[in-house]
Amino acid sequence: MLDLTYDTPKPKVIAGAKHDWELVIGMEVHAQVSSKAKLFSGASTKFGAEPNSNVAFVDSAMPGMLPVINEFCVEQAVRTGLGLKAEINLKSAFDRKNYFYPDLPQGYQISQLYHPIVGEGEVLVELGDGTARQVRIERIHMEQDAGKSIHDMDPAMSFVDLNRTGVCLMEIVSRPDIRGPEEAAAYIAKIRQIMRYLGTCDGNMQNGNLRADVNVSICQPGAYEKYQETQDFSHLGTRCEIKNMNSMRFIQQAIMVEANRQIKIVEGGGTVDQETRLYDPDKNETRSMRSKEEAHDYRYFPDPDLLPLEIEQAWVDDIAANLPELPDEKKSRLINDMGLSDYDASVLTAEAENASYFEAAALGRDGKVVANWVINELFGRLNKDDADISTSPVSPAQLGGIVDLIASDAISGKIAKDLFEIVYSEGGDPAQIVEERGMKQVTDTGAIETAVEQIIADNPAQVEKAKVNPKLAGWFVGQVMKATGGKANPKAVNEIVAQKLGL
Repeated sequence: MLDLTYDTPKPKVIAGAKHDWELVIGMEVHAQVSSKAKLFSGASTKFGAEPNSNVAFVDSAMPGMLPVINEFCVEQAVRTGLGLKAEINLKSAFDRKNYFYPDLPQGYQISQLYHPIVGEGEVLVELGDGTARQVRIERIHMEQDAGKSIHDMDPAMSFVDLNRTGVCLMEIVSRPDIRGPEEAAAYIAKIRQIMRYLGTCDGNMQNGNLRADVNVSICQPGAYEKYQETQDFSHLGTRCEIKNMNSMRFIQQAIMVEANRQIKIVEGGGTVDQETRLYDPDKNETRSMRSKEEAHDYRYFPDPDLLPLEIEQAWVDDIAANLPELPDEKKSRLINDMGLSDYDASVLTAEAENASYFEAAALGRDGKVVANWVINELFGRLNKDDADISTSPVSPAQLGGIVDLIASDAISGKIAKDLFEIVYSEGGDPAQIVEERGMKQVTDTGAIETAVEQIIADNPAQVEKAKVNPKLAGWFVGQVMKATGGKANPKAVNEIVAQKLGL
């Protein structure tokens, strides 16, 4: 973990009519494994294919078809567990979770209830107020995804697309350690960031590759601390699960709506029923989907078609040895080795591609200067064009070249911004562009002195004002820069103006 000290964030407090209430939130994140083939078949996982075109016989539950485990999916689950500082279980097993749904051809889902591939871990969740919290991971298990029911293609019938059926999911189950909607969104964002660094899930929420079930309950102040001391869930309120959330914004809205619903029930003398609910963003409300099932309702039992999964410690160690540098460690290194601020390091490490670009551009250069250019100029321009770093027309070498020209006093900061626009729009070598287009900074003090003397001679009234108020010397600096087409060395101009005005 990072060698840093973090303050404990204050829990979200909601004022009810009779009491103040605190939120307790646990999350089940469903992450689609980045794999070309499904968990138990060789069918493609490619998104956007024609309906029912990526379906093997085992996916569609044809008689006599047996599942064969995809080793790469297992490796991806192990990588994710290692990235979340979790215990890797060398022996795990698959169970059948029995329930009927039209897009689940087998009538059961192959999952891991009793012996998951990954045990307890933790993730550091940093919040916008500068505080952070350790959220405990209870387990990560692998399971099959179901298909997709489509209800809006015909007024009289529904359709089923089995392309997703059998795709490998990792279900990352947290402890009820999350205390507010902003923290819940930050937790999802951190899990997503880590998996994208690892390459185990692309985190695309729009395509459903990352979604979450959010368990929400309320308790009075002090009850959560009692739970922490005793690990007795009776201190917490009855939880309700909000199913299939795939938007950070909607997750936060749904948590607050559900919390207020529960407060109204409890303060009205009622009892909150444990159930699964859906969030309707149009009406900004949650509605009941079904009563919350327990494990026995699904009649879990070991899958008879799959032997227990046993992996070797040496294999796990080899995966661990080849993990990339993860975001927390990378951020800490950029702060400690390059002197970046916490904010700049957070922005640059938000995505692995951004961090790689920055480090390539900063190699052998002042990291703080390069960070400023990447964050403010490059990211600003890419955002304006609705683009990202992968399609940046300015390479790390080109951006580094611009920074080198500033450092050598070949160009000023103003000229550098003009140069950046040329490189962004037209490409080319920055040094060659400066040479060919006459953009070099004027460093000849004689030429600068001549320009300053001329401006002073032409503006005697302004000279008298500047002598009374030295801050007005900036006007002369601006006039000189204008007269030299912005090419004069600003530092030299300031020094010569002050000298000539006797300031």
